[in-house]
Amino acid sequence: MSQKREDIFASISNKSSDTEFFSPVPKGYVKGKTKYVVVLGTVMSGLGKGIFSSCVAKLMQDKGLKVSPVKLEGYLNMDSGTLNPFRHGEVFVLDDGMECDMDLGTYERMLNLDLSKQNFSTNGQVFSSVLKTERGGGYLGRDVQVIPHVTGEVKRKLRVLARDSEADVVFVEIGGTAGDLENAFYIEAMRELANEEGDSNCCFVALTYILAPQTLGEQKSKAAQLGIRELLQKGIQPSIIACRCEEEVTEQVREKISLFSNVPFSNVFSMHDSKSIYLIPAMLRDSGVDFSIIKMLGIEDKIDLRKERSEWEKWCDFTDRVTKDHKNEVTIGITGKYISVRDSYASISNAIEHCEAWLGCKVNVEWIEVTDITPENTEAALRGVDGIIVPGGFGVRGTEGKIECIRYAREHDLPYLGLCLGFQMAVIEYARNVCGIKDANSSEIAPNCGSAVINLLPEQKKIEGLGGNMRLGGRDVEIKKDTLAYKLFGDEQTARLRFRHRYEVDPEYIEQLQNAGLVFSGKAPNHPIMQILELPEHPYFIGTQAHPCLTSRPLNPSPMFLGLIVAAMKHKYPGIYPEDVSTLVKKAVRK
Repeated sequence: MSQKREDIFASISNKSSDTEFFSPVPKGYVKGKTKYVVVLGTVMSGLGKGIFSSCVAKLMQDKGLKVSPVKLEGYLNMDSGTLNPFRHGEVFVLDDGMECDMDLGTYERMLNLDLSKQNFSTNGQVFSSVLKTERGGGYLGRDVQVIPHVTGEVKRKLRVLARDSEADVVFVEIGGTAGDLENAFYIEAMRELANEEGDSNCCFVALTYILAPQTLGEQKSKAAQLGIRELLQKGIQPSIIACRCEEEVTEQVREKISLFSNVPFSNVFSMHDSKSIYLIPAMLRDSGVDFSIIKMLGIEDKIDLRKERSEWEKWCDFTDRVTKDHKNEVTIGITGKYISVRDSYASISNAIEHCEAWLGCKVNVEWIEVTDITPENTEAALRGVDGIIVPGGFGVRGTEGKIECIRYAREHDLPYLGLCLGFQMAVIEYARNVCGIKDANSSEIAPNCGSAVINLLPEQKKIEGLGGNMRLGGRDVEIKKDTLAYKLFGDEQTARLRFRHRYEVDPEYIEQLQNAGLVFSGKAPNHPIMQILELPEHPYFIGTQAHPCLTSRPLNPSPMFLGLIVAAMKHKYPGIYPEDVSTLVKKAVRK
């Protein structure tokens, strides 16, 4: 029996069919050792619950507290892997391979932590676990119900996370809003958890939205009041309310919210729009949200003020760079097919912002739809950009447009960074136009093509199921010495990158591609699986099967993105930056 199943049965085996009390407590869990901050939304989704939660968690982490976040999603999918970016934004991949919500990326960047599958759950995961337990006779003949069994499973998951992470505070973000049917049992589970854990062990935070219609010229709080009333009706009394709005929420509006929600005025905060999400921790710190929560949870004695001063100084150094007006600027084209939903490329946008701060250069992003790009209009589409990124994606649509963008970048010395599909399309472009393999393609795009330079490897073809044969999560990459990749990664022969793809360079064509000048500077250890490519004679032409944007952090930006922006600066200002790309990247990181 797996450890997870042992945990489940150990936690419920003492619950007989003649009792209504059902609250699974995993072996080794100590009540009160870990505190819980539960963040819920009202009025509408997309208010920034993940941003608020991660920012407050960062403030507590800076104070020496150990924190662990978890996102509870209301959809029935087992993970986010099959979700269309148009509907749900970017799929973020954790190091252990879990495909999850983009909020997990916000947590990793803010907290500088590598999270795991324990930090993400869906209705599908919860129901699946409940049904497996029922099939194994784990509920001792009880009729299995949402209450107490489904809510019990939610509480068990949180307690396992608290035990395994040894966190002082677990931040629980519930997706959607208080009125959504699909997350109702999550909210009920949180009510039960607060009751069971006892006083001072749970804190509820409600994010709400303050309307400000231009025609009225004032902020209106009625929708927020009704949303908070929805929570009160479900038995949740918020301890703190964060009010979202474009402009700072007025004192009068916050007084109204306080009056109708039973929350002291001092705990009703404005969380208005900011130039960058990285400035929000300072906004919340100045308002005192972090200390309000610490006081409610009774953990003042765990604060390390000396550590806080040191960590905050590092963070402020970064945010000072974010707010600084940069003298130089470049334009980077992102050539994708999901550009109508910018959240589809959230990690790329964040990685670029990290580089802006460290390089002191403003980066203007030009979103370029590739579906209609042809050889005849490629030059016009890329006119004015100083570098391009070809991001990942699945399916046939837009691939020929991406190939044309890559051809143009290669032939015109335009700095280029290919990510995942961008790596594969670069191989196809090079095979067609340099190696002379005119029918080169990917078996994903053209299953019957004559030369599938991108293909499923033999061992992958044996694995069935969508996602089953994908390379997912963190992998060590063996870096070839004296290459651009080697220099970018600090003269290290191994780099840790994250992957989410299915198709690889077919080993049959590797030698032919290399003989024609393509350098595979990164590969899987002990396997002929190519993971980084580059062109030595090009100012900056590099691609990777990985998604380096997933591991870019504010205080530790992605070397491959730094290299692209530096190359774009050299492209636009050739006389100002005479040094080579890798030297300028190293200088920026040492600042």
